[in-house]
Amino acid sequence: MSDTSHEPATTPAEAPPETSPAGVGRFASARRRSLLGALFLMATSAIGPGFITQTATFTQQLGAAFAFGILASILLDLAVQMNVWRMITLTGKRASVLANDALPGSGYVLAVLIVFGGLIFNIGNTAGAGLGLNALFGLDPRIGGAISAVIAIAIFLAKRAGAVVDRVVIVAGVVMIVLTVIIAILSDPPVGDAIRQTVLPDTVDFATITTIVGGTVGGYITYAGAHKLLDSGTAGPEHIAEVNRAAVNGILVTGIMRYVLFLAILGVVASGVVLDVAGNPAADAFSAAAGETGLRIFGAVFWIAAITSVIGSAYTSVSFLPVFSARITGRAADLWTVGFIVVSLVIYLAIGTAPATLLVFVGGVNGLILPIGLTLFMYIGWFRGSLLGSLRYPRWLLVVGTLAAVVTWYMAVNAVGPIFDLLSA
Repeated sequence: MSDTSHEPATTPAEAPPETSPAGVGRFASARRRSLLGALFLMATSAIGPGFITQTATFTQQLGAAFAFGILASILLDLAVQMNVWRMITLTGKRASVLANDALPGSGYVLAVLIVFGGLIFNIGNTAGAGLGLNALFGLDPRIGGAISAVIAIAIFLAKRAGAVVDRVVIVAGVVMIVLTVIIAILSDPPVGDAIRQTVLPDTVDFATITTIVGGTVGGYITYAGAHKLLDSGTAGPEHIAEVNRAAVNGILVTGIMRYVLFLAILGVVASGVVLDVAGNPAADAFSAAAGETGLRIFGAVFWIAAITSVIGSAYTSVSFLPVFSARITGRAADLWTVGFIVVSLVIYLAIGTAPATLLVFVGGVNGLILPIGLTLFMYIGWFRGSLLGSLRYPRWLLVVGTLAAVVTWYMAVNAVGPIFDLLSA
């Protein structure tokens, strides 16, 4: 992505001296925008159409007990992101490069897995964009998916694609949260039961938790915010406090959004409405909560979630490719990203899998990829600490990350069969 890692925020001819008040102000503004952009890129990627569809599907199946799955996803998200963001920004190296330095060849394997998972996810994101425009304007989902892909391509073809992405994901994320809060209020969920089952669930389903974790922190999503920070020039131990705040704030934003969305759908399910999990269950929930207006709000929320996830998936997946060729940077990376979106669109238009089923399945696939990358990073933290510089790495963070790795491996092994069964359901 052509951002501040490839060119200065302003050219020397047009920028005031960095030490002048105007120069310092512009630098501070750009820094805040890049941090918010990384935060919201991670957050909007974690709350994509797959997560929305998964939430509707699993809330219909598990009711208030699904609150435990939301909590599990937030806790695992915290353990994963705090470690990954910290290691990547400390070293100033992308995940695949850092993995290769620690264990030669592993970075290539990680890159292949992330690009493969990101491509599958982006097919689902494109499908989600089509569903969103179908609910919003009545467009054929395939036409809606094509229009959305063209919009995403236009963003990456912009002269300063990085700055455009920052602004788009920030505004889109705020709008998505506000609209979902409205539906949550209207659906009047059983909040007390949800809170109880957040910590004492009646049912625990490993396939469900693996799928929801994969849809919110699995695959490319783990690295989206960290790689965006590198592209904005936020790297090195001097930025570690900023990085920690951005990671924690991003997780708080996604956590609140996940729970609000769950409550919005739970209110509908608890009232006795049966969602069509084979069709578009989230649309059913929003419609039941607010009628025709609810359907339009769903369309807007779903499309925003999808288009921002298309951006995040394509950008992050391509950010792993420089490990194979150093020439895939700057404007070349933007063009590769455009190609990635085009390939995703073509595959989506060619396949016959129902969009809702596909959106649940892709989260599961990324949930299977998650423990591999996390294990590599834990290996770096425990045994290759010299790669992380002279700053002492917090042992408690490594312990938490290792526990998360063990949990994600356990869930992945137990969920392989049920996840792939989704395609034949």
